[in-house]
Amino acid sequence: MTEASSARSARRPQRRHVLELAALCTAVAAADALAHTLTHGPSGPLLLCAAAVAVLATAGFHLWWSRRHGNAPPPTDTGATAPSAERAHGADGQETVLWRMRTTVRDEPGSLAALCTALGARRVDILSLQTHPLSDGTVDEFLLRAPATLTPDALTRTVAGAGGAHSWLERADAHDLVDAPTRMLSLATRTALDSAELPLSLRQLLGRCTIHSVPARSLHGRPLAEQVPTEGVLDEHRMKFRDPSGGSLTIERPQLPFTPTEFARVRALVDLDARLGQRVPPRRDVLTLPEGNEITVRRAGTTDLAAAREMHDRCSSKTLGLRYHGPVGDADRYLGHLLSPRFGRTLAVETASGRLVALGHLLWDGDETEVALLVEDAWQQRGIGAELLRRLMAMAAETGCESVYAITQASNTGMVAAMRGLGLPLDYQIEEGTLVITARPTGVPASRIPRGSVRLHDGSGRR
Repeated sequence: MTEASSARSARRPQRRHVLELAALCTAVAAADALAHTLTHGPSGPLLLCAAAVAVLATAGFHLWWSRRHGNAPPPTDTGATAPSAERAHGADGQETVLWRMRTTVRDEPGSLAALCTALGARRVDILSLQTHPLSDGTVDEFLLRAPATLTPDALTRTVAGAGGAHSWLERADAHDLVDAPTRMLSLATRTALDSAELPLSLRQLLGRCTIHSVPARSLHGRPLAEQVPTEGVLDEHRMKFRDPSGGSLTIERPQLPFTPTEFARVRALVDLDARLGQRVPPRRDVLTLPEGNEITVRRAGTTDLAAAREMHDRCSSKTLGLRYHGPVGDADRYLGHLLSPRFGRTLAVETASGRLVALGHLLWDGDETEVALLVEDAWQQRGIGAELLRRLMAMAAETGCESVYAITQASNTGMVAAMRGLGLPLDYQIEEGTLVITARPTGVPASRIPRGSVRLHDGSGRR
C-alpha cells in the first residue's frame, strides 16, 4: 500500500464522524420543532403516530445499510498482488534459491541467535535447522531460501562474520523440504523393501559421499575385506561398518567431516538392512516380442545363481568375451557379485517356460554407475538388450545417478546401437580396443527414454 492510499484511508473515518455529528444536530432541532407543534397544534396525536412510523422506517433502513456496507470487504485493485501471493513469492518479488548449509558454532548462549540475525539481515529465510552436538562446539545444518542475487561466497562470508566456522554449502531442491524424522522413515522404508536401496539411501542421507562395498573374498578366494568391529568405526571423514555377508562397507566424504549423529543414523540403516537379509521386490512384467513370443522381466538376486550359470553354458565364447572382457572360464566367478543386491540392481529375462535368457546389471561403483548386459545367443537381435538397457537407465535416472558407463569392445556394434537408441548425451572413449560409453541420465524423466520394439502384454501391469 502506498503512502497516498494510506492517507486517504485514514481520512475516511474523520469524514464519517463529522457527518454523524451534523445529522445528530439536525435530529435535535427537528425533535424540538416537533415537540413544539405537538404541544400547541390541534393535530398532535396524528403527527405523533406519523413520526413513530418515520423513526421505525429510518431505523430499519439504517440497519440494512450498515450490514451491507459497514462490514463489506474493501474494494480489490485488480492490478495489485494478493497478500498471500506476496508472502509466497517474497515481498519484493525476488527470485530465490534453496541451499543446504552446514557450519560449526561455539556452544555458547546466543551464538545461534547471532547467526540467525545475520542471515535475516541478508533476507535469507531459514526453512529448517538440525543440530549436531560435538565435544568442542555444535554443527548446525540449515535449509535456506536465499535471494538468487546472493552469491555463495557472500553467503559464506555472512556466516563467517556471525561466528560460523568450517562452513559447507551446496544447492538443494524440493526433495529437501522435509523434516528429519520423516526423511529417516522414508529412507528406512526404501531400505526395508529392497537390499539394493541401502547405498542410495545413504547417499541421500549424507549428500556427496563415496560408498565402497567390499566383499569378504576375491574371485580367487583371497580375503579382501578388513575386519570391522560390530559397532562400526567413525574417523572424521570416514565411516566403516560390517557387511552382513562378511565384507565391509566404507563411506568417505573428504569435503565435510561426519558427526556422531550422522554415524548413529547410518548405523541404524545398516543394522536394519542386516536384520532383514537379502530381499528383492517381487514385481514381474510380461512383454511381447515382435515375433509374438512372451517374456517376463523381473528383478534378480542370488537365488538365480544356478539359472545364470546354466545360461552361461548356453552362451558362445564370443558372447561371454564381449560381456566380461577376460578369460571366459572365469565368467561364472563374477555371478555371485553381480547378482548380489548389495552391489546394485539386476534385471532377469525369462521365457514362457521359465528359462533365464538375459541379464542386465546396474552396478554401484563408488561415485559412478556401470551398466552391463548379457543376452543368450539364440535370443539376440530381438530387442531384449535394448529393453533391458532402457529400464536400467530409467532406474539410474530415478535414483539420481549423474552418469552411467558401459565397458565393451569396440567391435560390439549391438551395444553401441542400444546406447545410441536411448536418446541421451553420450561420451565415447576408446583405448586398445576397449570402448567406454558414458550416458548422462540425470534430469531426464524415465518416460522420455525411448522404448524399443518390445511392448508390455495387455494382461500385465503397465510401467
